[in-house]
Amino acid sequence: MGRRSEHAGHPFRTSPSSKGGGRFPIPVTAAGCGRPTIIVRRSGQRDIITAACPAALALGIAPGMAAAHARALVSGLDVREAAPEADKKLLDRLALHAAQHWTPIASVSGMDGLWLDLAGTTHLFGGEARFCRRVIAFLARLGFTARIAIAGTPGAAHALARHGEADVIRIAPGAEGRAIFDLPLAALRLTPDALDAAARFGIDRIGDLYAMPRGPLARRLGLAAIERLDQARGDVAEPITPLVPPDTPQVRRRLVEPIGTAESIAKVVEDLAADLVALMRERGRGVRLVVLAANRVDGERLHLAIGASRPTRDARHLVRMFTLKLPELDPGLGIEAVTLTVIRDEPLAAEAAGTLIAGGSRRADLAPLVDRLATRAGPESLFRVTSVESDVPERAVQCTPPLVAPHGWPQWKRPVRMLRRPEPLFNVVALMPDHPPRRFTWRARSFRVIAGDGPERVHGEWWRNDREMWAVRDYFRVESEQGARFWLFRRGDGVTAASGDLSWYLHGLFG
Repeated sequence: MGRRSEHAGHPFRTSPSSKGGGRFPIPVTAAGCGRPTIIVRRSGQRDIITAACPAALALGIAPGMAAAHARALVSGLDVREAAPEADKKLLDRLALHAAQHWTPIASVSGMDGLWLDLAGTTHLFGGEARFCRRVIAFLARLGFTARIAIAGTPGAAHALARHGEADVIRIAPGAEGRAIFDLPLAALRLTPDALDAAARFGIDRIGDLYAMPRGPLARRLGLAAIERLDQARGDVAEPITPLVPPDTPQVRRRLVEPIGTAESIAKVVEDLAADLVALMRERGRGVRLVVLAANRVDGERLHLAIGASRPTRDARHLVRMFTLKLPELDPGLGIEAVTLTVIRDEPLAAEAAGTLIAGGSRRADLAPLVDRLATRAGPESLFRVTSVESDVPERAVQCTPPLVAPHGWPQWKRPVRMLRRPEPLFNVVALMPDHPPRRFTWRARSFRVIAGDGPERVHGEWWRNDREMWAVRDYFRVESEQGARFWLFRRGDGVTAASGDLSWYLHGLFG
């Protein structure tokens, strides 16, 4: 699909199929239960276990087993009836929370999981690994446990979340086929008839289907099995239909005839943006995140998302940002419906127009420029650098959003470009203890210094660790014969050995 798709397992229980010869996925149950507890549902004349707590699992009880068999094995079981309607309401609430706080594209996956499309969102939470920990911690606060799988296709994420070996699984893009090779066939979400047919032919793993000819495979298991296999491996797209809350601002156009040209799609987006702005003006709010959904005639649903750094009701600005993203939209045989949905909005009141008053002035708004640049290069590519209260230079700066004004810069001039790590200098010639170097070698190039300024003494932060108790750096600004200006330092004060070994390092470049 060209994007990361994440699947979080149901926070209470799963309802695995008992067919297909594969092992049951590890049930997700409420943590901390003491008395063995099982949940059952009526199937014909029998009660079938759909979920079991860890205490019951440790006694040999597993989902799919008859409740009468479980009672014969373990006395004193706490047996409770399944409540599928309550489960559905819980999943809807979780999906709604995910759409409002984690990702704009979230939906319920069956009766035991959630789909989360993480395209362009995980950087807001510090990466995929940190996002997974955040989801698990959130569910733990609710008293639930969960299993998470992140893959490039929804089918692979769905299979690994239920049949994988770990609670958190992350698959590199393009490796979905290898990741699901050894999983049971039931992980492909096949129908019971297809699983029965596969069992008769001795097919019990997904990898067994890879080398089989498509014609005989379709006759034996059906075309749906081939489609599920292609979706899991990424050969066929499987769009995720997002959950839309009832009060979410949304505008929609159903077209009389399918459209496929960039000009016609842009015209529809322009009309929808005007309608959306009028709707948001009535509510007194501005949009921060908008998702465009395009329904193709072949049944595929495509999505494009744009974000604004500040709440906006500027229709032209929204159209410009969508125009930058439209080349990513593949119309295929034609688009028959287009929808704009506001995933995130904020209050937006009127502003005093100082330019309309004699002598008034108003600073230029950088938000539209930032939004367009972020749409082109990605939101993580734009940032500002601001200072932090620290004497050590590499700790004294941090990245902030592009519209946040930096503050607190030191009076001593800092370089424009600071290296990620100071790089050692060789063949340094300098007078001790407080003179800048006259010559040095950096990256196999020799430089002769014609001017220098310093030193600026920086002490280590002794409260962090013992190694910085007596650490000292003497920083110098120097200029070479070629006109390059460097920011370098010497470890140690030249008097006390504990302050440093007198080695030289380059830390930044001016200009």
